[in-house]
Amino acid sequence: MTKRILFVDDEPRILQALERQLGGMFEVQTAPGPEQGLRSLVQNGPFAVVVSDFRMPGMNGIQFLSEVKRVNADTIRVMLTGQADLNTAIAAVNEGSIFRFLTKPCPTEALTAALDSAVEQHRLITSERELLEKTLSGSIKVLTEVLSLVNPGAFSRACLVRKYAAHIATYLKLRNIWECELAAMLCQLGYITVPQQVLDKVAAHEKLNPDERAVFSAHPAVAERLLENIPRLEKAAHMIRNQSSAPTIEERSEGLFAAPDGVTMGTAILRTALEFDHLASAGKPRRDALAQMRQSGLFHPRLLDALETADVQGVQRKVLMLRVSELNTTMIANQDICTSNGVLLLPKGEDLTVPMIEKLRGFARTVGIPQPLSVLVPHSTHPVPA
Repeated sequence: MTKRILFVDDEPRILQALERQLGGMFEVQTAPGPEQGLRSLVQNGPFAVVVSDFRMPGMNGIQFLSEVKRVNADTIRVMLTGQADLNTAIAAVNEGSIFRFLTKPCPTEALTAALDSAVEQHRLITSERELLEKTLSGSIKVLTEVLSLVNPGAFSRACLVRKYAAHIATYLKLRNIWECELAAMLCQLGYITVPQQVLDKVAAHEKLNPDERAVFSAHPAVAERLLENIPRLEKAAHMIRNQSSAPTIEERSEGLFAAPDGVTMGTAILRTALEFDHLASAGKPRRDALAQMRQSGLFHPRLLDALETADVQGVQRKVLMLRVSELNTTMIANQDICTSNGVLLLPKGEDLTVPMIEKLRGFARTVGIPQPLSVLVPHSTHPVPA
């Protein structure tokens, strides 16, 4: 896609001339007018560069390039026009955020140079974003794998909460679904600082004493501090920080859907998913859990309506007896997995992650693990070593 360029002009002869001049140097596509240009952008895009005329019927070049920016902000925008007055140029820069303003007739050498610069600008933008996304993805992977090793139970719960949060966000057709999923996946990260005996009491729904409650209540703030310095995780960190605080009036009213930044909605979704998981893990059927949440008045009805349609049954599974070398990440422990001397490595019901499987392999080679192990696998899955 690096040299794909879309030319938009209401003069077919100009478009034909551009194709002849530049077809050997760039991958050129043309559209005879702004409406066809937007259609081509959606159907045949993305393009590295879009070059537009100014005077066109129905929509001028500034309006068209503004729409291009809305559809794909990474596309570099260039104006090629015979309307060369200063006001047009200023408006094009301010409203269309154009990269170059060229006038007709434009010598081939000057046009080629401008397009080469535009293509290079596009490459720089997309490369920087790709690097950031890979760095972000790698950081999240490390954090979740650390959680799965330190506290498999918290990791397993986070996976369920993520499923509920993603379903609610998808049901509501929100734009920031990835941020809601991310906040849910990392909402238990602060558990790494909570003593295991406190976590055991929480998992068993036992009452905490004041000191234990203080330690446990601090885990969202711990997670926020771990995440807030990672680029693009600021909103997710804020959602996690407020996951345990009482819902605001705005979150329980229609004002929830008017909040512009997505953080208020994300926080409300995370709270809803966490409370549903808390009630479900205590043994409440889905209908009873949702009825209790509705009765409390703390959760927005539309979020509960979305959650009511979630599939909480999961994948149908069968039991297999396998050795550690046969385990893979589609499986769930169907027993407490312990070392030969009785140290618990993974409790029953927890997902097998890549770092956990490596941990089990290490213990199997050194301390020893009684084998075979009882695991749950999807009916359609054949055991394949991790």
